[in-house]
Amino acid sequence: MRIILYLGKGGVGKTTTAAASAIRCADLGYRTLVVSTDIAHSLADSLDMALSAQPIEIAPNLYAQEINVVEEVREHWGEMQGYLGNILRKQGMNKAVAEEMAIIPGMEEVVSLLHINKQANEGHFDCVIVDAAPTGETMRLLTMPESFQWYVSRLRGWGDATLRIATGLLNRIVPDKDLFGGLNSLVDGVKELQKVLTNPEITSYRVVLNPEKMVLKEGARAVTYLSLFGYPVDAAIVNRILPGVESDGGGNAWVAAPSEDRYLHHLQEIQARYLGEIERDFYPLPILRSRWYDQEMVGLDRLRHLAGDLFEERDPSQLFFRGQAQSIEEEGEDFIMHLPLPQVELEKVKLTKRGDELFINIGNFKREMLLPSVLAQRDASGATFINGVLKIRFPPPAAQGQTVNP
Repeated sequence: MRIILYLGKGGVGKTTTAAASAIRCADLGYRTLVVSTDIAHSLADSLDMALSAQPIEIAPNLYAQEINVVEEVREHWGEMQGYLGNILRKQGMNKAVAEEMAIIPGMEEVVSLLHINKQANEGHFDCVIVDAAPTGETMRLLTMPESFQWYVSRLRGWGDATLRIATGLLNRIVPDKDLFGGLNSLVDGVKELQKVLTNPEITSYRVVLNPEKMVLKEGARAVTYLSLFGYPVDAAIVNRILPGVESDGGGNAWVAAPSEDRYLHHLQEIQARYLGEIERDFYPLPILRSRWYDQEMVGLDRLRHLAGDLFEERDPSQLFFRGQAQSIEEEGEDFIMHLPLPQVELEKVKLTKRGDELFINIGNFKREMLLPSVLAQRDASGATFINGVLKIRFPPPAAQGQTVNP
């Protein structure tokens, strides 16, 4: 069983890519569910058919669903939220504060993931393809299992006397319901969910891009944070490549073909530049590409055509890459970033840091890194390049002096 999440900046083609992937999986004989966690509900528009909050079969082996987050929260938490809010108010808490305290932050995100995991665990599907919300919302969603457990543990530890009173009151009001036991079950489900989300044999994350500066930067930041939390990224998808933008054949650069249309040629040159940056900055991830079509890719037939261009003969459910695109380890008080790089000729490594951006230069090789906040507040003090991996050291702020270029 495989779970594949497509994420990226809004408007880059996540929904279309997810739908095309699901169609290819279904055509290969896998019982496949494509599901959206985006409240915009664009999956139905992409498939060109109405969907519901429950999976419905739309083609042989292919099921689709748009999760109703409100219903999911009500099912998992609605009863508990109402009772807990009432009890907190009876203990003297302000009504507005009590109602706020009764809502665990990230509940909407958590129940969406729990629903997806439930569908996968029940064995109804071989593949679950997820059309995720835009990058920022998805990153919050993926970090929720940890922060959710922290919040619940604080809630449990807060006011043991109040919780004992609450339990007694609830037992008298609804003796047939173990509402706090339900909370424990929810936490256990989140713990199990986190194991699934970080298991590369089950779950893969694919970042969808367009060859544009802002999209590239947001995608690079997503890969950094996914790697930081141990979520396995196995590919990058580049959509909407203009005709005439081609590889030079030697694997060294992308070029724009000559064109009499100066406006089009300028756009082609921009895309060629960013395609080169994508190959460099997203290494060692494999990169799948699709061209810019002259029609909307809507409906099963057109999406099937897109899947053929995007995956060629490949199976979308396969694992395209094993390992971490980057990782961070602790060594004493220092953090060490491990960054796999293509085989470049080793010369002096030059590191330049500006805010949360790190610029790496090794001879003619250049790469721009977007750092997570844990590293952005530190300076890079040195680097070594061993066996194709660049190791960059970030000492704690108190130990920093001038940046040293090794």
